[in-house]
This record gives sequence, structure tokens and C-alpha cells, in this order.
Amino acid sequence: MNNKHSEKYIRIGLNIALQRKLKKMTQSQLAEKIGISRTHMSNIEAPNMVTPVSLEVIFDICDVLDISPEVLFKTN
Repeated sequence: MNNKHSEKYIRIGLNIALQRKLKKMTQSQLAEKIGISRTHMSNIEAPNMVTPVSLEVIFDICDVLDISPEVLFKTN
């Protein structure tokens, strides 16, 4: 996928993976709690794939991980 926001989607995915691991959750556990497949969760987190993610999914992830959305948009 060629997307002008590719780097941002990848960064969001990496931040989701980091926050999920800090909470000691698996991709399957997080995916189940927010109502998506584990495969889709894996695609969102994969650094070699650009997977656009909706705000609804971002907000659901933040609710489950007990973080603010800003955490997922950090660049460093």
C-alpha cells in the first residue's frame, strides 16, 4: 500500500505493540477485548506492513490498555 501516512501508521502500530507488551497482554487477548481478529491486530502492529486503523479501534485499544490516544501518536 502506498500511503502518504505510511510512517505514521507504522509508528502507531509499534506504539500499540509496546504498550500491549508493557501490560503483559498477547495480541490475541487485546484483539478479543476490542472485537477484532488476532490477524488484524498482528497486521496493525507489524512494522513491515502499512495497516490503516480507525479511530474507533484506536480508542478501544486505549481503553483496554488504559492509556490516552496521545501515547500511540508519539514519535520518540
